[in-house]
Amino acid sequence: MTVEEEIRALGKKARAAAHALRTLDTRAKNAALRTIAEMLELSRDQIAAANAEDVAAAKAAGLAPSLVDRLTLTDARFKAMVDGVRAVVELPDPVGETLMERDRPSGIHITKVREPLGVVAVVFESRPNVFVDTAALCFKTSNAIILRGGKEALKSNVALAEAVQKGLARWCGTERPPALLDAIQLVRTTDHDGVRALVRMPEYVDVAIPRGGERLIRAMCEAALVPVLKHYKGVCHIYVDEQADLDMALKILDNAKTQRPGTCNAVECLLVNARVANAFMPRVEAWAKAKGVVLHEQDVDWGREFLALELNVGIVMDVDEAIAHINTYGSHHSEAIVTRDEVNAAKFLRLVDSAAVYHNASTRFTDGGEFGMGAEIGISTDKLHARGPMGLEELTTYKYRITGDGCVRS
Repeated sequence: MTVEEEIRALGKKARAAAHALRTLDTRAKNAALRTIAEMLELSRDQIAAANAEDVAAAKAAGLAPSLVDRLTLTDARFKAMVDGVRAVVELPDPVGETLMERDRPSGIHITKVREPLGVVAVVFESRPNVFVDTAALCFKTSNAIILRGGKEALKSNVALAEAVQKGLARWCGTERPPALLDAIQLVRTTDHDGVRALVRMPEYVDVAIPRGGERLIRAMCEAALVPVLKHYKGVCHIYVDEQADLDMALKILDNAKTQRPGTCNAVECLLVNARVANAFMPRVEAWAKAKGVVLHEQDVDWGREFLALELNVGIVMDVDEAIAHINTYGSHHSEAIVTRDEVNAAKFLRLVDSAAVYHNASTRFTDGGEFGMGAEIGISTDKLHARGPMGLEELTTYKYRITGDGCVRS
């Protein structure tokens, strides 16, 4: 069987699973997710062993420390991953929610309701917890999902997929349609042709979501025959205003840059108001030296995403120049202003064209879990069909249900 034939076989099964998922009510879906969470915990040793092999291989291959960090499934991250599944159980099920009702003079009654997207394909790199997070969100919203992870995390992903499949099988038993066992599938080939095939079968896949670097996302978009929800990169900014609390600004900067520098919501550019630069920049330089952060203050590539302990720094005259800079060089992901000036804060929040804008808070909060979504399937910098962290509601579309009593159009 060729790679393309293998992917098409997964797609055909996913389409059948998507139809079967539509027959489930919220209670049944929640029961399945609880069983999956339990099976993940029971399989913890096998998953940890597989992840340890992936991490050792990544270190031996010389992968960057930030990538090794994203690959590592620590005890805390494993717990957070399982807790995320249970958090999804507790969230309201958006499927079937009435968005609008309207009676028309013609006699028809129109209802607009949330619907599953159908089959979602997710291609991700490095972070094995993405497998479980996205699977839980899709299952809750009655979407079948096909996941393809990076080769550096293959053993981890296979172990997670086997645990999830065991959970599904235990929940399904002999009473439910066997097609439901294909609601969550893993592409086990790491051949790049598999990604291309996955996004070129609109008869089986309704939307594709890349979770990785700019190179992967652009390759998927160029090959795709299905819609792609994406963000190319996270060039996030912090602007320190002339009315900023400088202690607060340094605290926010430290969190946004050094907590997890390899994430897309880590800050990549610091803009400082010229009126506080003399007071603030020596503190920034001392902080950078202490934390091992490389500052780029000359010949700067403003659109660069470092994903490492590096930071672009620029001086601006006012909030208007900061906003113009961000809208020119940013990636429309996450931006923050630190200020006690409510007028400048309101202007920044209104005029910065990004998915998430913050006042006196770290950009690291751009995350489905932090936004109360339980987990996220990705972060979109698009404006259609979703923007920012994508949770349950963003995994739905809608349809119109129209009823009448022999109504005809005149």
